[in-house]
Amino acid sequence: MRLGSMPVLALVLLASSAASVRAQGDHPLLKPFTGSALIGQEVAQFNEQQIVIGPVQGGVAKVERLEGKVTRLDYQDPGDRSSLERVRNYEQALAAGGFEIVYHCSRDECGPETQVATIGYFPPDRYVAARLRRPEGDAWVAVAVAAGPSSRIWIVEVKPMETGLVSVSAGALDDNLSATGHVAVYGIYFDTGKSDLKSESDAALKEIAALLARDAALALHVVGHTDNVGALEGNLDLSTRRAAAVVTALSSRHGVAVARLRASGVGPLAPVASNATEAGRARNRRVELVAQ
Repeated sequence: MRLGSMPVLALVLLASSAASVRAQGDHPLLKPFTGSALIGQEVAQFNEQQIVIGPVQGGVAKVERLEGKVTRLDYQDPGDRSSLERVRNYEQALAAGGFEIVYHCSRDECGPETQVATIGYFPPDRYVAARLRRPEGDAWVAVAVAAGPSSRIWIVEVKPMETGLVSVSAGALDDNLSATGHVAVYGIYFDTGKSDLKSESDAALKEIAALLARDAALALHVVGHTDNVGALEGNLDLSTRRAAAVVTALSSRHGVAVARLRASGVGPLAPVASNATEAGRARNRRVELVAQ
């Protein structure tokens, strides 16, 4: 993840309503304060959201910028429960659920309503942000409680964007190869740490085979790329095995002559995005076709 900072007045809600859908029901990762009523909710299967993770200093808030499934929950809380009692209960529930408390603030420490950017224009009396590390992608929670009494909760389940919604075509691959000599293919899928092709890769493999059928003289380097998570030597080996799996599938399933393909792996050595964020790491995990 990448830590950043930005001017307070620019800290606006990034998850747009156009990319969101209304839903009903509490989130399984965090139940609301007892007696609270859900009065508003929005869910985006993939969007960007920032979480405030440090104190506001000089009009600038320290934030974590995230991409993934974004859920916003608005609650009307019991009128006889203080903001202190409510936020401490949330902190205890998060800690019990394995979350790491990253930041919390109270009243003047949080700053005016625009200074807690995660919450948008919601006036927080107290605020807490927490992170749960998970193999499938970290989960972040930000809770703001108002003296009102009401609460707003953001839950971001970090994940790469769902791919395959726009299919790759042999023509598009050819255009990119002609223009730059290489093209990244994101429709080829492997389980974490493995080199076995997943069935979801079939459509992309079919288009690569069609690309090769269009030009009998075309020969390709098939180059595997990884993010920088883990040891360098392990990633170099993994990327090579993944490239080899693509070559094998093109040959055995689609009849491409092995002599036209050469598998190589460069691990994390040629990133196209920062490995400091999950979104960047997802872009770096790819297979590239390079014209020989």
